[in-house]
Amino acid sequence: MQNAISSHIVANTGNMRFTHKNGLNSNQNGILQKDGVNNAQNAEKMKEEYSKIDAKELTNGYLAFYQNQSAQNSSFNFEAQFSAFSFSNLAGAFSNSSKTANEISNILSGIDLKSIGYEGKPISELSREEASDLVSEKGFFGIANTADRISNFIISAAGDDLQKLEAGKEGMLRGFKEAEKIWGGELPEISQKTIEKATQAVDKRIAELGGNVLSVQA
Repeated sequence: MQNAISSHIVANTGNMRFTHKNGLNSNQNGILQKDGVNNAQNAEKMKEEYSKIDAKELTNGYLAFYQNQSAQNSSFNFEAQFSAFSFSNLAGAFSNSSKTANEISNILSGIDLKSIGYEGKPISELSREEASDLVSEKGFFGIANTADRISNFIISAAGDDLQKLEAGKEGMLRGFKEAEKIWGGELPEISQKTIEKATQAVDKRIAELGGNVLSVQA
């Protein structure tokens, strides 16, 4: 027979088998085809499972990142608020803390004030009157304006995503506690009223989306 023929007939006990160039007979090839189908099915199942895991991890990672942003935004606002409040008092010192003006300046050096929208005169350089204006009722770091900045940061970014909104609230409360640690105890009344007002705004939005406002506590 000619060498150009890609397959040949092999006689074996009266039965005919077809042998391919790759050396596999029809029975072996059938097994591989069956295995190939099984492997393909397994691959699809694995791909589907991995896609679920990846999506879950991606969602969790995204929520964690957003929660950290909310915590930082909250903490920066409260740190700046109580710093301005401190300079509005005599001697530029906290009324309920042993921190000095220099210590407060060190705290301010770690705050990105532009990230929370403040572009005014450096807080550590404020006079007592200027600091008082800053934390007054209509001041940038007054209760209403600070609470609005903190809550709007969360509400605007979350949109209609309840899970994201709840993550933002948790971050906000965590940021408040971080500010307390830096303060060295319970924050002054201005900050207590601010977190209360900010929490009310976020809770209202959570309720509008059908969430449980008690599911995330300080």
